[in-house]
Amino acid sequence: MRNQLQLAAVVLVLAITSDVIFAKAHDECEQDFFCVQEEKTGDNVSLMAENPSAYPITYTLEVHARNMTTDGPRKITRTLRAHESQRIMTLSKKRSGGDGRYRYNYDWTVGNQDAVHNDRYVYRLPYASGKSYRVIQGFGSRFSHTGLEQFATDFRMPEGTPVHAARGGIVARIEEGNSVGCWRAGCGKHANFVVILHDDGTTGEYYHLQKDGALVDVGERVFAGQEIALSGNTGHTTIPHLHFAVYRPVEWGKTQSIAVRFATADGLIERTQRGSKYLATPLRQASGDSDRYRSNN
Repeated sequence: MRNQLQLAAVVLVLAITSDVIFAKAHDECEQDFFCVQEEKTGDNVSLMAENPSAYPITYTLEVHARNMTTDGPRKITRTLRAHESQRIMTLSKKRSGGDGRYRYNYDWTVGNQDAVHNDRYVYRLPYASGKSYRVIQGFGSRFSHTGLEQFATDFRMPEGTPVHAARGGIVARIEEGNSVGCWRAGCGKHANFVVILHDDGTTGEYYHLQKDGALVDVGERVFAGQEIALSGNTGHTTIPHLHFAVYRPVEWGKTQSIAVRFATADGLIERTQRGSKYLATPLRQASGDSDRYRSNN
């Protein structure tokens, strides 16, 4: 599901010749999160990565070249900290004369690939206290919650239902401009979502929100239980519902869902089950970014 929502990889095709000397000849940036810069000197090209955002991102970049060598692996996956820049690799021509040609493609997502999830944290259900909604896909549901999405949960909700943060953090990404929901290939690009970066480098992600349904802003710190959005039926979907999961980045802009525990009025839930309804517990305090359901920490 979520892996169908990723941005298409960027592919660039370029050529250099021995009599060309450029510095920062090309600068490709995407959504103010990830930039690739090319610094050319003679027959060498250094690829530089920059994260101009205030949040960590994990990217994968792969180079394909003819008559050129690289000073390391041609495919790398790395995390860039907020506002960090780093050299990815340098390409050099194998032979003088003739063109050295190369192309590269990349993808990225918010979060730290080395994030260590705080497994002692107990999450709130992502809706209002005293409410319950039926799970239409829980952990490991065969329809689409397998592989990278194994630990995601879909809650059936009428459009416009308030969505609440399951855990506190910083709002890192928002999309709320879409109004299309469908099940065809490519429908995932129409999803509205809110991504919250947790203190441990994982992300809590809330998908299929209604158009203009975000109630928070990028950069805002939110607390567990805070109302953050309105549910909808956008993106790769057949019925109105909320898709929620906690993720860690892997490669090519994809993310691996992480098993989490939820506090409910009936006790702790270790694994969400299809067909179940879970009653959200009352907030223990009205505001503040407290990890109010974290245990032994």
